Amino acid sequence: MRDRSQLPEPIIEHNVHYEHDIRYTMQLCRWVLKPIGIWHLIYGHASRNEKLISLALIIMCFSALCFVLIPSGLHTLFYEKDINIKVKLFGPVGFCLTSTIKYCYLGARGAAFGKCIRHVENDWWAVQYQDHRKMMLKNALVGRRLTMLCVIFLYTGGLSYHTILPLSSRQVSGNVTHRPLTYPGYNLFFDPEASPVYEIVFCIHCLFALITYNITTAACSLAAIFVTHVCGQLQILITLLDDLVEGKRNNNTTVEQRLGNLTRHHMRILKFSDNIEKVLREICLMELVTSTLIICLLEYYCLTEWENSDATAILTYFILLISFTFNILIFCYIGELLVQQYSKIGSAVYNINWYDLSGNKALSLVLIIMMSHYPPKLTAGKFFDLSIYTFGVVLKTSVVYLNLLRTVTQ
Repeated sequence: MRDRSQLPEPIIEHNVHYEHDIRYTMQLCRWVLKPIGIWHLIYGHASRNEKLISLALIIMCFSALCFVLIPSGLHTLFYEKDINIKVKLFGPVGFCLTSTIKYCYLGARGAAFGKCIRHVENDWWAVQYQDHRKMMLKNALVGRRLTMLCVIFLYTGGLSYHTILPLSSRQVSGNVTHRPLTYPGYNLFFDPEASPVYEIVFCIHCLFALITYNITTAACSLAAIFVTHVCGQLQILITLLDDLVEGKRNNNTTVEQRLGNLTRHHMRILKFSDNIEKVLREICLMELVTSTLIICLLEYYCLTEWENSDATAILTYFILLISFTFNILIFCYIGELLVQQYSKIGSAVYNINWYDLSGNKALSLVLIIMMSHYPPKLTAGKFFDLSIYTFGVVLKTSVVYLNLLRTVTQ
């Protein structure tokens, strides 16, 4: 049984630290979404000038995405004849395409994401106990750390690919220096190696890299914030269960009132979890499919460059491989975290002194125990549950595709 010898911490008349807490929770996500113009579409509370700036940023970001996607896509599909080079371009062009789709999705579902953010804000405002606030802050810290991990891995691998690799691939033939770009296809429109055209295109490619990794980080950050918030609410639910029989926190309430509050809190969590799954399922599906294919291609690139003895390319592709592997691992870990936290509710219900409840009140807890056996899950398009097991399947599938790819290209 749980130890109830300690007195509960002092009650808060609603959360006086509400503004600080919600800013702390959403800070990294806001930093990621603002440069790509999506934050004010999601959050909604914006002045006219802020809306105009967001619109300008969206136009700029979408133009950069199209500037890379259209020429490189046409070149890869229709003009490149070498199968090895074509495969080498499928990875970056495919990532560009999926990033553009995710960007459009974030903008199109801005209202749904905003609804989830307002739910988080309302929960922060309604916190009544100091220990509840500490639980929520602890889980918010987990969400921030997951976002920071995503930023570190993606930006380290991505920027090295867009800067080190093209600069190290320069070739000198006589008096002519061949300066390749990360994404080809511009020779259909202009000479991409002439100065200052090359420098301008190179800078746009670096800007494009920042945009695409902001998009991917934004999706990861939103998922981490929402799921860790649910975990905090579930921990609060367990404390409400602990207080159900004796009512030390609420001496002036009856068991029926405490049971009603507990049930309403549980239903609110379940509805929020369902909203999270609905708004994230398409993004999670995109991440799962994209990561599987790109991990496969990066494994192929590493083996190819190993045969060519290109140390710089091997290191760059290996860093990218680690980055995308950790990115999908974070999504799978978030899904696993959600299921694990929900599974604790059944044990928490049984561990209280339910046998001290009068009449048939203990029977009301049976439904909570049964529902804990069927926890809400974060899914990839309702096809796959995100979990550590799914992460293992992704790695196995990428190796299978790698063997198939090597057979085709040899």
